[in-house]
Amino acid sequence: MTMNEITTTARNYREIQAMIKELEAEAESLKQTMIREMDARQEEELAAGEYKIRYMVYESSRIDTTALKKALPEVAEQFTKKTAATRFQVA
Repeated sequence: MTMNEITTTARNYREIQAMIKELEAEAESLKQTMIREMDARQEEELAAGEYKIRYMVYESSRIDTTALKKALPEVAEQFTKKTAATRFQVA
C-alpha cells in the first residue's frame, strides 16, 4: 500500500467514523423519544407493530474496587486479573 493509499484509507475511515457518530446521536434521540412516551404512558413494555419496546429499571451488584483496594489492598491485589488489549486510533 502506498502512502497515498494509506492517507485515503485513513480519511475514509475518519469520515465513516463521523457518520457513525451522527447516526448514534440520531438513534439516541429516537430512543429518548420512545422513553418519554413510555414514561408518559407509565408503561415498561409497549407493543408497536412487530416490535416490543421495553424500558425498565433493574438492579445489579458490582464490587467497588476503589473501596476494596483502600480497605484490603492485599486481597484486591490477590484477585486482580490483568489483561492486555490493543488500541487502534486515527488522529
